[in-house]
Amino acid sequence: MVIRAFFERLFASGLARRALLAFLIVALFLGGIQLRRWIGESTRHVRYQHDIVNAFYWGSETLKEARRLSPNESAANSFTGFCRGYFALYDRVKGKSYEKDYGLDYPPLRLLVMAIWAKEVRNQFPGVDDGHPKLVNPLLKINLLCELLSAVAIFFLVRLCVQRCSRTTRASLLPGLPLRDRASICGLAAASVAWLEPSMILDAHGWPQWDVWILPFYLFAALAALKNRWFVCGCLLAAGAMFKGQLLFVTPFFVLWPLWQKRWNHALCVLAGFAATAAVIASPWLLHTPAAWLAVAAVTGASWSFILQRRLPDQIAWISGITGCAVFVIGAFTGGSFAWLQVGFLYGSEHYPYLVISSCYNLPSLLSQLGWSLKDPFCSVHFGSLHFDLTLQWTLRLLYLGALTVCAYGAAQQVRNRDPRVLIAITAPWLLMFTLLGQMHERYFVWGAVVSAVALGVSFRLSIIHFIISAASTAMIVHVMLIDKKLEATLWAIDLLKHIRPYASVLVLACVAVYVWNTLRMPVFQRRAPRPAESPSLSLGPEPEEA
Repeated sequence: MVIRAFFERLFASGLARRALLAFLIVALFLGGIQLRRWIGESTRHVRYQHDIVNAFYWGSETLKEARRLSPNESAANSFTGFCRGYFALYDRVKGKSYEKDYGLDYPPLRLLVMAIWAKEVRNQFPGVDDGHPKLVNPLLKINLLCELLSAVAIFFLVRLCVQRCSRTTRASLLPGLPLRDRASICGLAAASVAWLEPSMILDAHGWPQWDVWILPFYLFAALAALKNRWFVCGCLLAAGAMFKGQLLFVTPFFVLWPLWQKRWNHALCVLAGFAATAAVIASPWLLHTPAAWLAVAAVTGASWSFILQRRLPDQIAWISGITGCAVFVIGAFTGGSFAWLQVGFLYGSEHYPYLVISSCYNLPSLLSQLGWSLKDPFCSVHFGSLHFDLTLQWTLRLLYLGALTVCAYGAAQQVRNRDPRVLIAITAPWLLMFTLLGQMHERYFVWGAVVSAVALGVSFRLSIIHFIISAASTAMIVHVMLIDKKLEATLWAIDLLKHIRPYASVLVLACVAVYVWNTLRMPVFQRRAPRPAESPSLSLGPEPEEA
């Protein structure tokens, strides 16, 4: 009784609760750091070295191009020489390719990071072998930063959506707590699960890969959309896509979402932010002449004058969007280079023309076992002398686009009803991309596994599904890492993971179907409750407008 009374008095103190919370957060953070170190050390014998070698090779090719274009070694090692080689690499790769087999499939910002990394490694170890690059730690630190930012973004996403819920859409988790406390606890639980997500840690520190780089961009873009900052949302999506092009597959979700709300200006703001950011990053390739830069300045000045005189809403978004589109149009007419687009993005979409690339638990995996291939005609259409074949690849793409449209509709409805299941709608695009589209690597499920941690702010049942998704993502990554080395001690695990693939594919499809169904479910009662008095501490702008 004395001990119980002591703890009751302890937790009654606000200072004690805050101290305990701070201790818990620090313990989770340090535990996550230690777990990543342990994973990095214990997976050395099965580490997938190919991606590290590939990154170092293309970073070194950037430096080699800088030396080729510079008059001497000193100029090549300067910042100007580095930029010269970086901006020229895409054109050289495209010009020297055989039958459009470029080899390089890095978008501009990822290539920039790898070039800087390779430059630092070369400066410290001038004679390092391309096949055994040293000092991978800088890239692992970038992975760690992105993982931490993703967990922070998930905390604010979950807390915001739980705080906004109405009385008829209140989540079933922790119903006895005040709304503000419940929102913070659910947010902290979701962020902790995301921070300790095993497939993400294995992908980023055991493989290692750079897939986690785009997660903060997507999550903060979703947060910006919920805060009604659609232009910022578009900017974040474009910046993230310049690190990894797979983000483009889920970007239409943020355009369709406001369209279902009949807010055309919000959809245009997303497109304007995307175009403006992409133009800023690609302008060194697109605008080669002073005349091109002057033309862009003239368009910017004219649009600025016109829009300010008309006093249109979202003036910055309109001006930025018009300028961004002008950069691409002027670049096309003045001889600008689009090699960065063809090599960094389009080539990647056709680099692996297979229905299933590796050990994937998805619909294409099941179809491949039935004898289908990516380019097989799914149906044929005849219009007189015209003959058109719809391939399985495009059938799956259209199916995915339809499912994405449904998720966007669900997101619009859940926002209108102030239902925390909007978090499930935000997760669904990543899950659908992996389970429906062909040409998927097993690693791509890690995005859905991390983002689905937001389910801890919705319901216990959906939280259980998240852990199933997490286990499936981890199993796929483990399978490929073990296959690459094929150690005798792991042959039994390889055989087991191979045989469970069809059953795991069905299970994953069922889990994704449950998530999609929950994006469309409406509350039983549609009575609107007053907005809670609490507001989240992170402010990205005005609160979302009610439809």
